[in-house]
Amino acid sequence: MDNVKLSDMTTSDFEVISPILSSNFDDFWSSENLKSELNNPASHYIVAKINNVIVGFAGIWKSVDDVHITNIVVKKDFRKKGIGSLLLQKLIELTKNLNYKELTLEVNALNEPAKQLYLKFGFKNLGIRKKYYNNTDDAIIMTLYL
Repeated sequence: MDNVKLSDMTTSDFEVISPILSSNFDDFWSSENLKSELNNPASHYIVAKINNVIVGFAGIWKSVDDVHITNIVVKKDFRKKGIGSLLLQKLIELTKNLNYKELTLEVNALNEPAKQLYLKFGFKNLGIRKKYYNNTDDAIIMTLYL
């Protein structure tokens, strides 16, 4: 999508996302969790905007030896349009610019679109975390070696 603009998430972006987080995106994170991430010096969040409207966001945690994707979320009405790919591509670029050699994540074992996205970008399945999501769904651990 040519009209998607990516930028670092700001406090004003958070204030726009916060009230619609569970209804327009997904309900796996509360706005309090996202706000604390924005204030975490080890975190970095970006937003995707079309005509100045936020249609997605993504974040990473920087650790000692790797970077961990915390989330990639696209507004429900804008899914399957390549925005998730743009966000992931930007996170990979950020990770390389920080001189890290690995990018890791957990993805719900039931989330086929997300698993396919990560595989398309070269992520490898490393293992499973049993009942990781809400003590019910398993998570697949995936890593991209840069």
